[in-house]
Amino acid sequence: MSNPIPAGTLDGKTALVTGSSRGVGADTATFLAAAGANVVINFRNKAPRAEKLAAKLNADHGAQTLVVGADLTDADSVASMLGATKDVFGGLDILVLNASGGMEANMGDDYAMRLNRDAQVGMLDAALPLMSAGSRVVFVTSHQAHFIRTTPTMPEYEAVALSKRAGEDALRARIPELAEKGIELVVVSADMIEGTITATLLNRLNPGAIDQRREAAGKLLNVAEFAAEIARAAVDPVPENNERICGDTSSFAAAE
Repeated sequence: MSNPIPAGTLDGKTALVTGSSRGVGADTATFLAAAGANVVINFRNKAPRAEKLAAKLNADHGAQTLVVGADLTDADSVASMLGATKDVFGGLDILVLNASGGMEANMGDDYAMRLNRDAQVGMLDAALPLMSAGSRVVFVTSHQAHFIRTTPTMPEYEAVALSKRAGEDALRARIPELAEKGIELVVVSADMIEGTITATLLNRLNPGAIDQRREAAGKLLNVAEFAAEIARAAVDPVPENNERICGDTSSFAAAE
């Protein structure tokens, strides 16, 4: 698909996208690079995949990139990544909190909350010294998490949904503080995304889950379409209630 942000819009800006070596994160990084941004590509493992993306962004868009491995649940790892970001680019203008999880095996019962809430707040805290007035923070979530208080989700995803909503709430609580610094926060939410690892895992645990969601929503966004929404959220005026809700939500009950 064509780039959702005009070329040159982000010239001189630096964006860090967590979990950006593949999937939605990689496409988001690509759209930001195509708009002129320097891009920090974060991965937890599989460095060659991240390096391959960096080479492509440089070849296709002339983007300056920094590839940094970091486990977001490890404060020292995050500090090292942001230290490298400061050394290379001097600061940070866009922070996209895309990385999430919680369905992985053998990570501990509290892993979903540590990653989807605690690590998101920790990432923001660590990044703030690099950000100045006019910067933007984008938190990526799902309708299943955003509406979890009023619309139950499938049991296999409930722990993730609750932890992602907890992360959203914790970040929203920081909006007044961010506003004082001239920094804006936007929450971007969509239904299940076709082709993501989470959707594949859920469909394996709950056969037919994706088909059911597609039928209920009429259409599910694919990876590139959702990434385009996230990229736009980094530059568009902040929507009402600081949230960009993508696609149909008729099967989700809004919170009172």
